[in-house]
Amino acid sequence: MNDSSWGAPSHAGYAGPWPTSGQGPVQGAATAGPAYDAHEAQQTRPMPIVPEMPDRPADGGDWAGPSDGARPGAPLFRDETPQEPMPAATPPPAPQKKTAGRDLGAAIGVGVGLGALVLVSLFVVKEVFVGVIAVAVVVGLWELTTRLAERKDIHAPLVPLAAGGAGMVVAGYVWGPEGAWVAMALTALAVLVWRMTAPPEGYLKDVTAGVFATFYVPFLATFVALMLTADDGAERVITFLILTVVADTGAYAVGWRFGKHKLAPRISPGKTWEGLFGAVGAAMVAGALCMQFLIDGGAWWQGLLLGLAVAGSATLGDLGESMIKRDLGIKDMGTLLPGHGGIMDRLDSLLPTAPVVWALLVLFVGSG
Repeated sequence: MNDSSWGAPSHAGYAGPWPTSGQGPVQGAATAGPAYDAHEAQQTRPMPIVPEMPDRPADGGDWAGPSDGARPGAPLFRDETPQEPMPAATPPPAPQKKTAGRDLGAAIGVGVGLGALVLVSLFVVKEVFVGVIAVAVVVGLWELTTRLAERKDIHAPLVPLAAGGAGMVVAGYVWGPEGAWVAMALTALAVLVWRMTAPPEGYLKDVTAGVFATFYVPFLATFVALMLTADDGAERVITFLILTVVADTGAYAVGWRFGKHKLAPRISPGKTWEGLFGAVGAAMVAGALCMQFLIDGGAWWQGLLLGLAVAGSATLGDLGESMIKRDLGIKDMGTLLPGHGGIMDRLDSLLPTAPVVWALLVLFVGSG
């Protein structure tokens, strides 16, 4: 009888080939039974063998087990992500103290010195004050043309500008508005002719900048000299200076303390609507007082209108120079005045305000 004719072996759970004589069951063969048959054996995945964790030394010494997966706190399997330690809580930064953004001591000292110079020259000899205006015009032109040359390669001729600018102030004081207009025209013509001595490259931009500088600095400053020609000229100039300074100070103080809403962030990020309201309020109060007590024939309500106009012109003048400085990529026009910058940084709101005050005073009380 061959092997295939055998009946069921005595080991009923064995499902593999029956061993030959003298051999036991093949090692590794699966056993089949009621709870585990051959079909289940083929689909069951063997469990991974996890190395046994060594015991921690009884004396509390260093862990001597494997370095990966065996140290306490390390992942048991290699594909686990170890837990990162929680970062220590950092204390919140200390609040920064709000600063004024400039040397107030130097600024106040320079302001007091300039005010004393103006008062002495204004009430002692009017012609000396005209000279102060002319010097400020020449220095302002020098700062402006220097910055244009440095930052934009624009060379507005300084010599005809300085000579014509000083002459324009004197002509306005001596001959009135007609003299100022004639002097301005002659200064612009001198700029055109003077630039012809240089190569033609850049001629148009140089003379354009020169004519702009002629109007922007000396022509507008001439209106201060025109105020001085009246019988109460010194008082008119003082009113003009007080209102402009008070408007600037009110805008600065209120804007620094309460400013939140930007007025013109693309031009001057420091300007706020709150500062503008501060300038308007301060200038209107100062205008009412000045018109009532300094100007012959003036009334307080005229001072309110004058202060409102000054607050607007001073703010626009400040924004105008900020636009120029932003285009040039500079913070200040110069460094001549500590705490203030340059002369042009002080003339920025005075220059456009001068014709406004002159015109309103002529309208309210006459040319005197």
